[in-house]
Amino acid sequence: MVIDNKEKVIVLNGQEFHCAMDVTMHYIGGKWKTVVLWYLRKDKKRFSELKRLIPNITEKMLSLQLKNLEKDGIIGRKLYPEVPPKVEYFLTDFGKSLIPMMEEIARWGRNLAKVKGKVIDKEEKRKTRKA
Repeated sequence: MVIDNKEKVIVLNGQEFHCAMDVTMHYIGGKWKTVVLWYLRKDKKRFSELKRLIPNITEKMLSLQLKNLEKDGIIGRKLYPEVPPKVEYFLTDFGKSLIPMMEEIARWGRNLAKVKGKVIDKEEKRKTRKA
């Protein structure tokens, strides 16, 4: 990246990144991380709630994404000493700093859907599929 007419790189946790977007995508990139974060943006969720909200993700992939997001300090995990164990996931303060950006990206996606596609009621979709 070029800042003040000088080529620069970012070094973070011993890893080199060629630009700020590369850093951001390292933390939240991929198919599922932003979706998981989207569902955690307003309230804590249990694993089963996230799985229900994101039906196309496998349990293994959800577990992996949660572990990576927790390792990076973006989400937290609270274990309740119950039988069976209860675990809740939530955005950390660091993770909450992503909310404005995620809301902008979602707004862009909604606008794109309106312009180039359509937004339909899920129940309506089920009815037309059965007919």
